[in-house]
Amino acid sequence: MTQRTIAEKRASGRGGMLAAACAGMAALLLSACGSTSRPGASAMAPEQLPSPIVSIPVPPVTQRPYRPAPSPLQMAIQSLARGFQGRAGIAVRAVDEGWTVEANGRQREPQQSVSKLWVAMTLLDLRDQGKARLDEPIVVRPEDITLFHQPIAYLALKGDGFHTTVGDLLTRALTHSDNTANDRLLTYVGGPRAVRAMIERKQLGDIRFGPGERLLQAKTAGLTWQPSYALGNGFEVARSRLPMSVRVAALDAYTSDPPDGAAPLSIADALARLARGELLSETSTRILLDTMGASVTGRARMRAALPAGWTIAHKTGTGQDLGPRNAGFNDVGLLTAPDGRRYAIAVMIGDSTRPIRERQVLIQNVAAAVTTYAGRGGDAVAN
Repeated sequence: MTQRTIAEKRASGRGGMLAAACAGMAALLLSACGSTSRPGASAMAPEQLPSPIVSIPVPPVTQRPYRPAPSPLQMAIQSLARGFQGRAGIAVRAVDEGWTVEANGRQREPQQSVSKLWVAMTLLDLRDQGKARLDEPIVVRPEDITLFHQPIAYLALKGDGFHTTVGDLLTRALTHSDNTANDRLLTYVGGPRAVRAMIERKQLGDIRFGPGERLLQAKTAGLTWQPSYALGNGFEVARSRLPMSVRVAALDAYTSDPPDGAAPLSIADALARLARGELLSETSTRILLDTMGASVTGRARMRAALPAGWTIAHKTGTGQDLGPRNAGFNDVGLLTAPDGRRYAIAVMIGDSTRPIRERQVLIQNVAAAVTTYAGRGGDAVAN
């Protein structure tokens, strides 16, 4: 055998081994795909890939039980709104049943101290993020004093200011509607922009937040804020010196387009979502509702109409007066029946010349209509 013949045989052997190896690998790959055969010339490519197999089935979306809005209550609420001489909006939202009744519920009314709720919610939202602590020390100094109702003011004027905690200011702002306590909290959480950002992020709806107590009240009166207004009765004196035409024009501008305005429907919906735990953590939700439940303001508003066994967590708001005219008289809150059913209510009187007693009665009658409806099993409501 020649050297060439031997070389050819060796090459042939190596080629055969390589071909066999390739064939084996191809067979392995084809078998991994589920078949060792190739499609014929007439085979068609699949139009789409087969649906993936899910080993754990996805449960269907569970709908929240829903009941239609009770027509007797709707009629009662609309009748109350029509019978009141002044601008008023009312909204009632059943937290657990999902229905809503309203009268003028989409018109924007002045909130006044109702807006303290959104400062409190911003603070507790920061707490949930680990960016705020209720036991954190804080100081209220003379330069923090605002105007109108502010029991904390005399403490701030002593020594180097009033040393307290963030949680104490929250309690004072919500239970006593202390303007200085609230504005100091507003500074702590980042100012009006931070509150507006929270309202937008949590999609609370048609709820505005104003520039803070001092600027809001000064502009409503027709003034430009000065620090001297916070001392003694400086604000009241300056306001009394304005021409009546200036004061009327300023009040007209405020009530027609309030910078702190909100729709009662939006507030009632926000309170319902809060009660369901959709806005804050469980602990922060309980802190806010418990603090609202300890409020000492507005005893002649919704609270006065509650039967035995009912509870309320609420926030009031009262605007400035000009003669018999009032710009903002509100009560919003969560009513809980003895059987646990909950109703978020917002009653907002934006502009009225009716006596304070008639304004209180309107708010009481709304609460009474709701408790009567619930007490009779939803079948009837008092006229």
